[in-house]
Formats: sequence, C-alpha cells, structure tokens
Amino acid sequence: MTRLDLDGLTVRYGGALAVDGLSLSVPAGQVTALVGPNGAGKSSAVLGACGTVRASGEVRLGGERIDGWSPGRRTRGGLALVPQGRQLFSRLTVRENLLIGADQLRLPARSVTAAEERFPILGERRGSLAGVLSGGEQQMLAVARALMGSPQVLLLDELVTGLAPLIVQQLATTVRELADAGLAVLVAAPDLVGLREVVDRGYVMVRGRAVAEVDGGHRPLQAAYERSLGLVAPG
Repeated sequence: MTRLDLDGLTVRYGGALAVDGLSLSVPAGQVTALVGPNGAGKSSAVLGACGTVRASGEVRLGGERIDGWSPGRRTRGGLALVPQGRQLFSRLTVRENLLIGADQLRLPARSVTAAEERFPILGERRGSLAGVLSGGEQQMLAVARALMGSPQVLLLDELVTGLAPLIVQQLATTVRELADAGLAVLVAAPDLVGLREVVDRGYVMVRGRAVAEVDGGHRPLQAAYERSLGLVAPG
C-alpha cells in the first residue's frame, strides 16, 4: 500500500506566499483531513502536490520522490485529484468526459463502463451534458473520472461543499470504502461538515502552515481546529 508525503512544500504566486513549508503524511488505508479557513492555502497545497502549480519542497509517493515529475506522470504513477470546481467539460456528455479521462490515462475505452457503474446515476445520465447535471451528479462524475486509473492516493478538494445531504452521505460512504480498500485519501475542506464519521486523522492549516497534527478521528481534530482559530481557550 502507498502513502503520500509532503516535506517543506512551498507555493508562491508572485510575491504572495500561499503555502509555507508544509509537511504532512497521507497514510494508506486512512482518510486524512486538511482543514482550515478559506485562504489558508489548502487548495494550493493539493495542487502543489499534484504538480499543477509550481511548488518547492519534496513530494514522495510510496517513498519515491515525484516532485520532479510532470502532472501527467504523477497521475499515471498513482496520484489522482478531484479539484475544487470539478473541471469538467460542461458541453460534453458524461460519457465523453469519461472517455477523455480514459485517453489521458491511456486506458482502454471499456474502462468508461466501469466508471459509470461506480455511481449508477452516471450510467443513466451518460448521454447528458455535464453542464446540466446537478452539483452532486457533477461531483460524482469528477470522482468517477479520478478513480478510472485505479490510483493509490486520492486527493479531494472541497468534496462535499454546497451539496445536498443525501449526496454528501453517498460521497462520504464512497470515501470510507476507498480508504478501507487500501487507498490513501486526503480531503481538503474548510470544515468537517459531512465528513466527520469517515475522518481518521488530520491537520489544521492556517496562513499556509500546518499548525496542528491530530490522530484519533474527527473530535480531536475539530477541537484543534477551534483552538487554532481562537474559538475556544487552549486546554
């Protein structure tokens, strides 16, 4: 089983420091949360790990340094991302979006059928334009696309933000099942709403830095988050 490790990850946009020497681990078989307020640098950290924004520091996948790899090579090497905003092709159908994903991963077209079967609603909507799907259906499509290459590490940026409770429950269940099957899962989110019951461990990120690392589920992580933001007295 494979884990993801970041060591001293730093992301800058011009003179602005978005991620400041972030170090964290995402073990296989667990759901790791990266929580923090908006603007904390969570998305930049995820994108830096995937190589889609320029970053310094070390990124290791299964102990092997990959920070010199292109984003495509990182994806083919086992690192998958569901980005904030999903980045679907809104004027293409569900099936066409998955076919593009298969082509990027150099997978046979039959892998699209397996992706559609992960969430049955996708099979029903295979001929619909991605842009007319509900937000929850779009997120399912983005997750199914990311899983097409059988990744070892899955990065999820704002997976359930703004979605209906039933969809949140379905996605949370999927995340738990993936981790239980051996994937290393990182969920970046502004809070733990909707994901409390599936989180094993996590980090609190404030102003580009990890200010707390917590094992033992969502309760100690939530407490560390509230202390970091000054919502409760230290204790």
